[in-house]
Amino acid sequence: MYRLVRPLLYLLPPELAHRLSFGALRVVCALPGVRALLRGQLVPAVEGLRMRAFGVDFPTPIGLAAGFDKDAVGFEALGALGFGFVEVGTLTARPQPGNPRPRLFRLPKDRALINRMGFNNDGADAAALRLSRLSSAAPLGPRTRPRRTAVGVNVGKTKIVEPAGAIDDYRASTRVLGPHADYFVVNVSSPNTPGLRDLQAVDKLRPLLAAVRETLDEVTPGRRVPLLVKIAPDLADEDIDAVADLALELGLDGIIATNTTVAREGLRSPAERVARCGAGGLSGAPLRERSVEVLVRLRRRVGDRLVLVSAGGLESASDAWARIRAGATLVQLYTAFIYEGPLLPSRLARGLWAHAQADGFPSVQAAVGVDAAPSETPTYTNA
Repeated sequence: MYRLVRPLLYLLPPELAHRLSFGALRVVCALPGVRALLRGQLVPAVEGLRMRAFGVDFPTPIGLAAGFDKDAVGFEALGALGFGFVEVGTLTARPQPGNPRPRLFRLPKDRALINRMGFNNDGADAAALRLSRLSSAAPLGPRTRPRRTAVGVNVGKTKIVEPAGAIDDYRASTRVLGPHADYFVVNVSSPNTPGLRDLQAVDKLRPLLAAVRETLDEVTPGRRVPLLVKIAPDLADEDIDAVADLALELGLDGIIATNTTVAREGLRSPAERVARCGAGGLSGAPLRERSVEVLVRLRRRVGDRLVLVSAGGLESASDAWARIRAGATLVQLYTAFIYEGPLLPSRLARGLWAHAQADGFPSVQAAVGVDAAPSETPTYTNA
């Protein structure tokens, strides 16, 4: 059905199509019994698919990357489609409209998107209110129901905040959102907020991550919220090594690799069409090769001391399986979900389990990093 509807959606501007389709999903899932029905049909009840990472249990390792549910308005509906976890955001301490429209573009020939959204969101306070009403982290109260979907919270810098105030800005969003996160992500890798990527430099990243870790511990007494950092694919290899070493030094729980790229090489779309899209981050299939390179490099640098989450260009169960074997504990989708539709997470999870069985593994978790020996290059196919 999605393949029939997709051409109609493509007649609309991408951002409007996203808003309508996501809104329709939330409306349908709000009907009595529908969410439970979808979850029963689409979330594979397979013990061998379960993943445990940084103290959190995930029903499958297939997650939705930040950027889709920016304001934490539909994470339970998305979980009912078969996602093992949903990362909301990127959220900022203050509400902001983002960059002027149009700011989201399709490149169907490349199965890619270009976006320069600019962290448009309603702000940390609004998201925290929604998260608090469905919480697995905060104490249950009279207005709170148990959360069925694991939720990561991704935070970034408010655009109007100068670089000198970045730490205080991240602290502010962490204070509000930290208590409601199953895991917490510091985003310093979006290309759409001026100066943000400069924070990936180790001398600037160290005090920022230390401040977020300290704030998380202050607002979640008795519970250690896992902290991860999300990095760009455009970092030089030596800078990737430096971030990995810093993550180990500070006792971070993981790294998400990777965000979107500013590169435009090797695209099938006509150059003039790409040029009309303008600046922004490219996501989707063209990012695949570099994302895998970064994953492999990180795994060899950190071993099993950090949880690695692989994102970028992942479209198939074979993609997911290769990344698990290369060292990723969890994987994330975004662009492929736009192109393939709502059944993709369930299909990938079932395909992942089929790969594990075919290769003789008792669970997907048992396959994490088996191809990541220092002297070998992990086998990677785009089957």
